[in-house]
Amino acid sequence: MDIKRDRYLQELISYRFDGLVKVITGIRRCGKSYLLKNIYRKYLLEEGVKEEQIISIELDLARDIKYRNPLELSSYVRNIVEGKREEYYLFVDEIQMSDKVANPYNKDGEKITFYDALNDLRSLSNLDVYVTGSNSKMLSSDILTEFRGRSDEIRVHPLSFSEYYSAVGGDKSEAFDEYAFYGGMPLILSRPNDAAKMNYLKSLFTEVYIKDIVERKHIERQDVLEQILDLLCSSIGSLTNPAKIADTLQSKQTKGVSSNTIRAYIRHLEDAFLFSESKRYDVKGKSYFDSPNKYYCEDLGLRNARIGFRQQEMTHIMENIIYNELVNRQFSVDVGVVYARTVNEKGNSVRTPREIDFVVNSGGKKTYVQSAYAMPSEDKAEAELRPFALTGDSFPKIVVRKDIGKRWYDDKGILNISLIDFLLDKTVI
Repeated sequence: MDIKRDRYLQELISYRFDGLVKVITGIRRCGKSYLLKNIYRKYLLEEGVKEEQIISIELDLARDIKYRNPLELSSYVRNIVEGKREEYYLFVDEIQMSDKVANPYNKDGEKITFYDALNDLRSLSNLDVYVTGSNSKMLSSDILTEFRGRSDEIRVHPLSFSEYYSAVGGDKSEAFDEYAFYGGMPLILSRPNDAAKMNYLKSLFTEVYIKDIVERKHIERQDVLEQILDLLCSSIGSLTNPAKIADTLQSKQTKGVSSNTIRAYIRHLEDAFLFSESKRYDVKGKSYFDSPNKYYCEDLGLRNARIGFRQQEMTHIMENIIYNELVNRQFSVDVGVVYARTVNEKGNSVRTPREIDFVVNSGGKKTYVQSAYAMPSEDKAEAELRPFALTGDSFPKIVVRKDIGKRWYDDKGILNISLIDFLLDKTVI
């Protein structure tokens, strides 16, 4: 089954031979290696690059184990490439399995690492270098840091709905229902039945993600990490902060956990690409709030598996899917805050905050997006669309809905578009 990942392929193409190491990052099992070794490799071969010009090293395989020594890796590649007229491509998969070795010229000095080897190879004008990798020793975010500004990052996400649909086809509504339930981890497409899909997603948490974080970060309170994980999965799209989570844990008899510890554990979950934080932005004041903020899960299937495939509230799931889609399209996404004048119980006029689900930025362009599962009445429509009017500006405004088919503009210029239409049409924003 072919999966189209055209956006990432175009990124790789745009970075060819720019003199930097291409670092492919993303949550584990989201298809980083497949992108490099299958999709990009196929493109290069179709462009006339010969097989022998693509040097592929997989450090998790026994055949390539000696190249875990960065000096052996550098020597091997140099022997192939140096002095040749042809252009070569180096693919190194599972780079985190590279060893640190003693400097043969200074045994008491700093050890040689994969960074030293690849930075050395980067100096070869006829060699283009690409790396992937992440596990408990080193997540792909750390690999990017190691190159200290000498790299291009290609951030890979689980399948978007358009990528998912390009592989499964058929009825769009049925495909979306499957996607909203099982998410977009690529291997889901090859699981033979519902039970296999559920077990696969559950195992990713127990056997991969949690173990990685616990081992890499030397987590002392795995129980707390898992409780935070459960809370974030249960409250996607809801405002929260470490203090609020600490109070919730206290109410569950989890003692001795500070807000600082919770903040650190949330950061670990973000570093593992499991969650993304969306900050609240004062639209008129043009400033960010410190807290509370929202957290969205990188993949809905993982989120659903973590909570036992319960809590299938489509309003929250829909909001998370829209957020992921906007991030996937490489937009900067904030939660918008605007203010309305309302009268309190004492009859006084007060400023009351109203929320715009997403303030979407790309360069100088801004778009407001509201997620609305359904607007069955005028009162509901008024409540959903009122924040748009409070912005006081003329930037484009979109309401994404689950209860309509064709798109249309209302008399205020607001685009009403169906969720599936929005997810499949990348020209909307």
